[in-house]
Amino acid sequence: MDETEITNGQYKQFIKWVCDSITREKLADPAYGGNEEYMITENAEGEPITPYLNWKLSIPDRKRATEEELSALNYLREYDPVLGGVRLRTDRVTYRYEWYDYEQAARRANQIEKARRTRNTDIDANSLPDVMITKDTAWIDEDGHVVRQTITRPLSSRYDFLNTYIVEVYPDTTVWVNDFENSYNVPYLKNYFSHPGYVAHPVVGVSWEQARAFCHWRTRNLNKVLIPRGQEVLEYRLPTEAEWEYAARGGKKETRFPWKGDYADTEKGCYYANFKPQKGDYTRDGSLIPAKVASFPANEYGLYDMAGNVSEWTSTTWSASAYEEMNDLNPQYDRRVAADDPYIAKRKVVRGGSWKDAAQFIQVGTRSYEYQNETRSYIGFRCVRSQIGGGSSR
Repeated sequence: MDETEITNGQYKQFIKWVCDSITREKLADPAYGGNEEYMITENAEGEPITPYLNWKLSIPDRKRATEEELSALNYLREYDPVLGGVRLRTDRVTYRYEWYDYEQAARRANQIEKARRTRNTDIDANSLPDVMITKDTAWIDEDGHVVRQTITRPLSSRYDFLNTYIVEVYPDTTVWVNDFENSYNVPYLKNYFSHPGYVAHPVVGVSWEQARAFCHWRTRNLNKVLIPRGQEVLEYRLPTEAEWEYAARGGKKETRFPWKGDYADTEKGCYYANFKPQKGDYTRDGSLIPAKVASFPANEYGLYDMAGNVSEWTSTTWSASAYEEMNDLNPQYDRRVAADDPYIAKRKVVRGGSWKDAAQFIQVGTRSYEYQNETRSYIGFRCVRSQIGGGSSR
């Protein structure tokens, strides 16, 4: 598990990579110049070319740039009268990725060959009905809008378990205004994600869907370097609710908080976390909004901010009766919802409490939820990877 929540600086690497890939694609498009060299993303040794195109301002030699090249570089830029300058066209910063559902593909009932679907010799395998599979797909329509759809069709090949997603990945900076009525938060709207002074603060305004896209990119980006060297990492992902709580407790079964004792501050009045100590007294713990990650002591596992600072997305689907529905081996409740399913079914468990919450909400056992496409100024995330060769992961 990451020691800290994902920071603005880490998430910006993701944004830059996405912007760079989009610009390269445009520069290779005949409508924007058609130079296929721009699509080269790795050298002869198979190592990725890491320097980013200067998509934010201009290409390296602007004087010799063609109109097509400048047009491609400007594809992601627009004048924002609210912020008073040029900014990213955030509706165009999209990340496309594919995710293979190994769990469904491995189920005996979903095998391609009917004879493999049952071991009951009294049943004629040929009489078994066709298997219907459900998968997610996405594309961009003629107007440039992302279209998401969940389709159901008869199983025909292993590719039917491959799901496609296109996600707008730029954080929602308007959360600072929309989360709080009658509150002056415009400075955070304009600066929290973009200003260098907040580079070590946890990223917020990121939905569950965006957090999952980041995990996929992080795995893909690292393995692109490691695989040619004969190495590979298991996928980065969001923690399950059970994994998160186990890590937050730091090896202690009976504890209210990630630290020793039942109080949120020491005898000398020093606070263990960034939260809301009293009504309206946000600065009593030293921070008005999310603090820099690792500003408070780590727990016994060396993990920072497992209580307070920002709440964190988990991979678990919210259910009031989840504990009764989960297996006691690697507990997890993950309900796959279709694009057209009721909105109430699209809730994900959020853990840890945040900078705006009172002490009772930052306890390790406190559960909450948020809708998977929602963004908040007090919800971030951290990643985990499974451990090979051990009985547990942390």
